[in-house]
Amino acid sequence: MSKVAIEISELRGNEGDEAVNDLKEFLEDKTGTKIEVTSGEIVLQSEEKTKFPAKSHIRVLLKKFLHQAELKDVFRVIAGKEGSFVIKLKKAAVEEE
Repeated sequence: MSKVAIEISELRGNEGDEAVNDLKEFLEDKTGTKIEVTSGEIVLQSEEKTKFPAKSHIRVLLKKFLHQAELKDVFRVIAGKEGSFVIKLKKAAVEEE
């Protein structure tokens, strides 16, 4: 079973639950995997490795979502621990606040 976690605590803290739900729906449409949302992360799971998207593709999809939601100037996608990503505030966005 393949599994990728996306830490979303900063996204939820700044943009609220609506952005998190939009991200969940976007990833479900694009990847076709089972998605579980917890308070601090989104977990993509798939029983079959052949249908699970590559980590680089997931990263591109996360960047595409940020661009479409007009959040690209505020957030960035970085690699977290093994098999995970973090949606984090950009330093320039933190300094402006």
